[in-house]
Amino acid sequence: MVNTLKEICRDLASQLAARGVRFAVLSPGSRNAPIVMALERHPDISTKVVIDERSAAFIALGYAAQSGEPVAVVCTSGTALLNYAPAVAEAFYRKVPLIVISADRPMEWIDQDDSQTIRQHEALANYVKASYNLTDIELPNLKWYANRQINDALTVALTGRRAPVHINIQLSEPLTATTAVDSEKFRKIAVVEPEAVLPTAEARRLGTLLASPRKVMIVAGFNPPSPTLNRALRRLAALPNFIVLTETVSNLHANEFISRIDTTLSAMTEEERLQMAPDAVITLGGALVSRMVKTYLRDAHPADHWHVGKSHTTVDCFQSLTMRIEMAAETFFPQLASAMQPHTAPTDYADRWRIIRDRAISTHQAYTARAPWSDLKAFATFMPMLPRGTNLQLSNGTPVRYAQLIGDTGLHRCDCNRGVSGIDGCTSTAIGAALAYSSGITVLVTGDMSAQYDLGALATADIPPRFKMIVMCNSGGGIFRFISSTAQLPEREKNFAAAETMRLPVRQLADAFGFAFFSADSEASLREVFPEFIAGSSSPAILAIDTPAQTDAEVLAEYFHRSEIFKNKR
Repeated sequence: MVNTLKEICRDLASQLAARGVRFAVLSPGSRNAPIVMALERHPDISTKVVIDERSAAFIALGYAAQSGEPVAVVCTSGTALLNYAPAVAEAFYRKVPLIVISADRPMEWIDQDDSQTIRQHEALANYVKASYNLTDIELPNLKWYANRQINDALTVALTGRRAPVHINIQLSEPLTATTAVDSEKFRKIAVVEPEAVLPTAEARRLGTLLASPRKVMIVAGFNPPSPTLNRALRRLAALPNFIVLTETVSNLHANEFISRIDTTLSAMTEEERLQMAPDAVITLGGALVSRMVKTYLRDAHPADHWHVGKSHTTVDCFQSLTMRIEMAAETFFPQLASAMQPHTAPTDYADRWRIIRDRAISTHQAYTARAPWSDLKAFATFMPMLPRGTNLQLSNGTPVRYAQLIGDTGLHRCDCNRGVSGIDGCTSTAIGAALAYSSGITVLVTGDMSAQYDLGALATADIPPRFKMIVMCNSGGGIFRFISSTAQLPEREKNFAAAETMRLPVRQLADAFGFAFFSADSEASLREVFPEFIAGSSSPAILAIDTPAQTDAEVLAEYFHRSEIFKNKR
């Protein structure tokens, strides 16, 4: 077989495949030619070319998050690497193991006013677990060093708290020289990582600390689907003093859970908020979408707050943290559920929470049924129409918040870039997820501002027909019309919502990039076109939903006071 002459690149490709990397996203360049050759010619790695490096990194992120596998992303020298920063930061906080590989100029040319000779080593240091700087000089000790560092990089990315790593490789000319290669083998340093488990006595001790009548609240942030974790939390939720709060992106489902946090909290009286405050809180997963629950628990000051999961730092979001449990939630919660002793005192804590939840859902249904055409009405219309097994991707801003209010049932999973909550890259991330998920459709729900941030993603070659994109066309950043920091500013429409410059030509974009196009501007038209939009076709599809901007904000603001509205009407 003929391959690149650069042994370090062949070593890298071999190690990636040996550690489970099956997919690599490549962006064109000349300096990275030997890396591209090595990956393209490796039989166990499939590749996808994406020209825009920012989009490429988000596509890799979406694929990795969806598949659960590490993904490599490869760029040439210069500012190409800097375009990876948003996606790498998101991957770091979502614990997604991207293997970032950048080609570089030889060390002696850096800062010498030659083409693309910027300082690449540690350019992403704040958002990766480790940075590595390697050279293609083929001296025995340097080849040993390169192999050792590649092994180390992949071990660091894939063990403990999984996260991105950055491998920067200085490559000298000739870049495209080849050599005949037989069945060469490169050293792989095996790693044994025993699973952490609690000693039985410790599990029982922790269980004793949570026995009733202590009021215990488990709060789940974003998390990949896990039947094991779901079963364990259901066992705990069956206890009379335990309540489990989940978000749409928690991917945890049970009738016993409080799955619509803001819907429930906004329907509580002040007296109920005080009475239902927990004595102990246990958190798992990533950052929470709900600002309400964060404010509620910061005000409540629970006596105990335990966080479960492998963390890179002490995360004290509620300002009450008392214990870090550094083990996988999938392992901890089944042990805790098994260790819980029969309750020592009667309590109706869980039942009372569910009564409040059911009352809140009742007022939610009454409010949305009467609401005028708006974003909320649109979400209440199409979310229940999503087929079972849908892979739902949400952009930041209002889409993820509306989905939280509506809830989901029967979906394959739901994801959003909540690691750093940026609106950039949402379309690319969803396309990457669609490439990894072949068992059903992937539906992205995004705002027109978020869509404009990532238009380049639509130019990605071979987007699967099972990718569907809903664009909420509400004249720019609808979130700025709602949040208190900007809602009343006279500059709101021009400088924040960007309404004066937001004219996203969705139909023309669909035509230009080969998407089927659908549109709706009322509940009736949405119900009419949605089945055809969601059905299988020979091309991906875009649905533009037009809603009135000011009405959207008013309907959402009133939603959180719906209990008072209905009370006054009665």
